[in-house]
Amino acid sequence: MSTENFQKQLKIDLHSHTQLSDGQLSPEELIARAHTMQVDVLAITDHDTVAALESAHAFQSKQNRPLTIVNGVEISCSWHGFDIHIVGLNIDPAHSNLNKFLANQADIRHDRAIKMGEKLVKCGFDGVTEKALALAGKGQVTRAHFARVLVADYHVASMDKVFKKYLGKGKRAFYKARWPEIKNAVAVIQQAGGQAVLAHPAHYDMTTKWLRRLVNDFREANGDAIETVFPGIAADKRQIINELAKEHNLLASAGSDFHFPSRWTELGRNVQIDDALTPVWHNWNFAHSG
Repeated sequence: MSTENFQKQLKIDLHSHTQLSDGQLSPEELIARAHTMQVDVLAITDHDTVAALESAHAFQSKQNRPLTIVNGVEISCSWHGFDIHIVGLNIDPAHSNLNKFLANQADIRHDRAIKMGEKLVKCGFDGVTEKALALAGKGQVTRAHFARVLVADYHVASMDKVFKKYLGKGKRAFYKARWPEIKNAVAVIQQAGGQAVLAHPAHYDMTTKWLRRLVNDFREANGDAIETVFPGIAADKRQIINELAKEHNLLASAGSDFHFPSRWTELGRNVQIDDALTPVWHNWNFAHSG
């Protein structure tokens, strides 16, 4: 069997999260879920942290079913007023420059949490910061932690309501973090031996004109790949992104952006890229099995 045909038989999901960022499963539970969903290759890409990787590898080493775990991370960046996410794949999680970079990201996240919490107190939610930090535990605190607390402890109707009224861009408790530039994220990912991937490009609230500009700037920053398949992408947007991948000679990646099992997202679901694109994994070494 050719390498290309072998790869096509694999279920490859290159975007997932654990409790160490805004996912709801532990690293061990995520790996167990990947086995349940018959995923063959899984990238763990928590927001601005690699803390889940050691536990995930340790758990997988005790399993009978094979699974390739790709060391990953999802780095938050700023670009023309937008919060943009860059996924790093096949990184060395022990790389010193990467760890210094992520330590700074953690400081930015903590500062943002404090500022958001102060704004939420003014909205009548006393004690919300402490509860959000406690929910995050050893993981990176995210807006999702605040949203979950507001739903569970302050009777806001839903996560969606939280973001629409309080935590979404421009809303009452939104705080604009000073994330690094895209070029800095790309550079540190590549220094750590990884490939830099522009995450879920259709999910940023921008026009097609701005999307084209984003992809161009990402490529000029030496980005490697772009996610062409992810949950909630409309057919017309997918076509545009496929065209941009070809135009800028970017490899194609795909991922479920999994946070927890739901009717909308699931590990390994709908992650097939277009045959006309070159997958980011085209030259990775996968062991042939069976």
